[in-house]
Amino acid sequence: MPLLTSDQIQKELADLKGWQLDGKEVKKTFEFADFVHAMGFSQSVALLAEKANHHPDIDIRWNKVTIALSTHSAGGLTEKDFNLAKAIERL
Repeated sequence: MPLLTSDQIQKELADLKGWQLDGKEVKKTFEFADFVHAMGFSQSVALLAEKANHHPDIDIRWNKVTIALSTHSAGGLTEKDFNLAKAIERL
């Protein structure tokens, strides 16, 4: 899968509220009422990621979950990252 250009990345980010470029990753922190809801969200992300065969970095801090996406095998951001980000947004 080819890497996206800077312009393509910016176009994709414009459609994703709260996601930010951080080096070769896109990240977003989601906040929940408590730990149980944060864990439930993380489990839902895990199921989406497994189905897409594209696995994000997930950092859980009590009621906050940070998702970081990058296509490591390609060395940066690809359509796979933004497709998964959009699926996560629909949760």
